[in-house]
Amino acid sequence: MDEKKLLAERFEANRAHLRSVAYRMLGSSNEADDALQEAWLRLSRSDTTAVDNLGGWLTTVVARVCLDMLRSRKSRREDSLEDADATEVIATEGVSDPEREALLADSIGVALLVVLERLTPAERVAFVLHDMFDLPFEEIAPIVGRSPTAARQLASRARRRVQGAGTTARTDRTRKQEIVGAFLAAAREGNFAGLIAMLDPDVVLRSDFAAVQASAAKAAEGAPKLEPEVRGADIVAKTFSGRARAAQPALVDGVPGLAWAPGGVPRVVFGFTIAGGKIVEINLIADPERIGRMDVVILGE
Repeated sequence: MDEKKLLAERFEANRAHLRSVAYRMLGSSNEADDALQEAWLRLSRSDTTAVDNLGGWLTTVVARVCLDMLRSRKSRREDSLEDADATEVIATEGVSDPEREALLADSIGVALLVVLERLTPAERVAFVLHDMFDLPFEEIAPIVGRSPTAARQLASRARRRVQGAGTTARTDRTRKQEIVGAFLAAAREGNFAGLIAMLDPDVVLRSDFAAVQASAAKAAEGAPKLEPEVRGADIVAKTFSGRARAAQPALVDGVPGLAWAPGGVPRVVFGFTIAGGKIVEINLIADPERIGRMDVVILGE
């Protein structure tokens, strides 16, 4: 086997771990892929015959690449998350990510990624490498260009900020769960006034193609025929009033929502955007492929 092919195989053996590191650093699947591509280029150009621990060497390379990307991003004042409202809304379109399920199984959660965005690049790298991947500060220090003691201080400062923000995030999620729960109760009871109270006057309801098709098939049974998009509290309240009886509270990619899940298998997912204590957007998703890419956790009522 030639040397380049052997290196490629060893890189692939470490890919899942390296992508997990990059994703936590950057909060973006696309940027994580870019970081891995750069790490592979550096590996292919390097002499690693004296490297005893290639996995550790690659982790260091990925961390340095990510640090450079974070610093560049900060200097350009770019928003690093792929969707600025990622903690609140399920996008109406999705992009397939074959490693997403593995990431979610070992995920720190979107809410924490948002918190990490508030850290400096060096704080973020030190925190992620030490607190999430247990790297010693002696190894982190040269990556961030600090002494081990200074690297420890970076991680400690980041940890305090993350813990403080975590309390706020938990409170926020609890409030959103209460709003979604009140919406579900009003829908089941046919409480039109209760639904109006939960909805922003300009609320928008979006339904994917699969949801629209399913509603058309059931229209003869009295179910509402969905349109791809409708706006306004009155029409959205009429759509849900007296319905959604089989829906259950759920966390959808870590965000409070609802799901219809017969036999425990999600068939329809309700995504909510909440602002100012009101529901400003609802997304109905019934496409099995898209639902399969989501992390849907059914909650007890």
